Amino acid sequence: MFYHPKTNQRDFEYTSIKVNVKSGGIMGKEILFDNEGLILKLNGITGLLALKLKLKMPYNTIKSVYVDYFDPPQWMLRMPATSISPLNIFEGSFKYADEWYFLSCENRVPLVMIELKGHEKYKYVFFEIDDPTKVAADIRKHIKDL
Repeated sequence: MFYHPKTNQRDFEYTSIKVNVKSGGIMGKEILFDNEGLILKLNGITGLLALKLKLKMPYNTIKSVYVDYFDPPQWMLRMPATSISPLNIFEGSFKYADEWYFLSCENRVPLVMIELKGHEKYKYVFFEIDDPTKVAADIRKHIKDL
């Protein structure tokens, strides 16, 4: 059972952390928690570039959550994805060293990095979001509370 953060009422389907990327409203992301897992929702042009509007990560597949910089390897395969390396734009599914990554970043800044185990496709999910340290802590806290 979840509680709405402002009204403290029960029985809301989602408790959400809404955060826009620094580039304003055009490239945005939203984190949603439901009964089964964490959902990364891509809004606006971010979803179009990633060729995906949301990514669901069941709680039992989340192995670790941390914040760090990431330099995508030069030979990552885009499958399907958008990559503009000189501008540090990486959106979508990438494969490297026989492992699947989901990347959603537009700048060279610290990213929320989620390592998964047993997910249907991805081993790693890395995304840019305002205040990544707080978001990572919120994800860890939410998983711990289950």
